[in-house]
Amino acid sequence: MRKKTRAVRIGDVTVGGGAPVVVQSMTNTDTRDPDTTLRQIAELRDAGCEVVRLAVPDAEAAEALKVICPAAKVPLVADIHYDYRLALAALDAGINGLRINPGNIGSKQKVREIVAAAKERGVPIRIGVNAGSLHKKVLEKYGLTPQALVESAKEHIYILEALNFNDIKVSLKASDVPLMIEAYRLISTQFDYPLHIGVTEAGTLRGGLVKSSVGLGILLAEGIGDTIRVSLTAHPRYEVWAAWEILKALKLRRRGVELISCPTCGRTAIDVISIAAEVEDKLQNITKPLKVAVMGCVVNGPGEAREADVGIAGGKGVGLVFRKGKPVRRVPEGQLVTALLEEIAKL
Repeated sequence: MRKKTRAVRIGDVTVGGGAPVVVQSMTNTDTRDPDTTLRQIAELRDAGCEVVRLAVPDAEAAEALKVICPAAKVPLVADIHYDYRLALAALDAGINGLRINPGNIGSKQKVREIVAAAKERGVPIRIGVNAGSLHKKVLEKYGLTPQALVESAKEHIYILEALNFNDIKVSLKASDVPLMIEAYRLISTQFDYPLHIGVTEAGTLRGGLVKSSVGLGILLAEGIGDTIRVSLTAHPRYEVWAAWEILKALKLRRRGVELISCPTCGRTAIDVISIAAEVEDKLQNITKPLKVAVMGCVVNGPGEAREADVGIAGGKGVGLVFRKGKPVRRVPEGQLVTALLEEIAKL
């Protein structure tokens, strides 16, 4: 059961309120270069990214948003620190969401101006707490603990609530997976604002994928989380791919191919490793939900993958092509991938 949260809108995307978990990523281009940034936004959108965040470090980047926002064709969030004028400029440019921390944006008057402009345009604000940048007084009181992350978030939340602004999302990110999990568990019992979940600074494609899968998987399985970003030291398209794989594994979203492939063992009669890799590569651009199986032997293959839409199971020099666990064709090993693709094309 999903935790019940209020809904906010980022452009035409609903976050929270029972809506499907939203996939986010962040460009790694120079926002001051609109053409390059727009190309990457389009690449992320085609990969399945539903909300894209942009760094807005200075006035030139904020000015570039006037070109980027109208052309993006996906909701955009401006990531802003300290300078309230950048938030106002981003709102003027047509940004769909803000990521700021009101407590470090300046005086109450500056925060009031941002809130007024965001409210006028129906733009939500994400309060983004990071374990690596907690205020000294919070650390002195709580140490680096889940309570410290939640207390920091509360401070920012109360600033916005005092201005009668409730169009809020919250994140409590840390590179320490248990710390991050406990912080989200704690805040989910205290507020009904939608939660943006993620393991920050998770690492490379290999190590970061494992940490993110563990952290996000546990929270999502407990019903916590309304939108996710998988943070990887890699091209952001891999973040989008990873997010979808996590959501598909938990049966929370469906998009593209779910590949079922068996581990290698002494019964394996075909080169299941290379065949599975080839199938995965050839099907990576399919967006239609589809379950495909690549099994190494005919003993258990079709039965173990009977829920697959279509699959193959290897024998000595030959293999079966099956659909929903039932064989439909018998072909030589060298033709298995081709036969599988032919069957998929019929679906």
